[in-house]
Amino acid sequence: MSVAPRIYSRMGVAMGVTEQSLHNQLKDRYAGMGGSVEAAVDGYVVDVVVGGTLVEIQTGNFGAIRQKLHDLLGNHRVRLVHPVPLNKWIVRLDQRGGQASRRRSPKKGRVEEVFYELVHTPELIGHPGLELEVVMVDAEEIWADDGRAAGGAAGGSIADRRLLSVVESRVLTDPGDYLGLVPEALRLGFTAADLARESRLRSGLAQKMVYSLRKAGLLEPAGRRGRSSLYRAAR
Repeated sequence: MSVAPRIYSRMGVAMGVTEQSLHNQLKDRYAGMGGSVEAAVDGYVVDVVVGGTLVEIQTGNFGAIRQKLHDLLGNHRVRLVHPVPLNKWIVRLDQRGGQASRRRSPKKGRVEEVFYELVHTPELIGHPGLELEVVMVDAEEIWADDGRAAGGAAGGSIADRRLLSVVESRVLTDPGDYLGLVPEALRLGFTAADLARESRLRSGLAQKMVYSLRKAGLLEPAGRRGRSSLYRAAR
């Protein structure tokens, strides 16, 4: 996909609005023509209300809205939208806010990456009132030359993330949708290492998947293999 180079205002960089653009672009997309934006519901401000469904867009830590989700799910149906970059372009800005470089990251996103966040709220997996939509997007990550790199290193910091396009999405509602992310050949008994190898996932992500599905009651212990715990789909 060809995307024209663009220039970013210094004001936008100075604000340090990390992920704000991505969040707002998705909010506008889900609101469409008939949704209410920033609506007050049960003492909370909800991103979008469409019909009888509350739409919450969370680009980061699910733990930050854990209580909000629990409270809203008591009386409403909630769709939690989480974007994962399928393709990502790194844009670096110079000190004047102009584009200094733009390159495509070699890393491809995976639906399973939602477990980096679900590990903080595993009790919500399979909740009858919750729809979890993992939106695979093409996005830009904007780095500002502001001298605020993590750990004091040179190179700046992330100033914003911007949506280029929505590629596809996957909606997870019932337990079978979540278990569907575990290869069928493994479901009778597997370790986190087996899951990482079979699904070609990073070891840490596979461990978070196993932990989350176990805490949700979708996996159960199935003995051990050497020093590793075995798990299988719960009966």
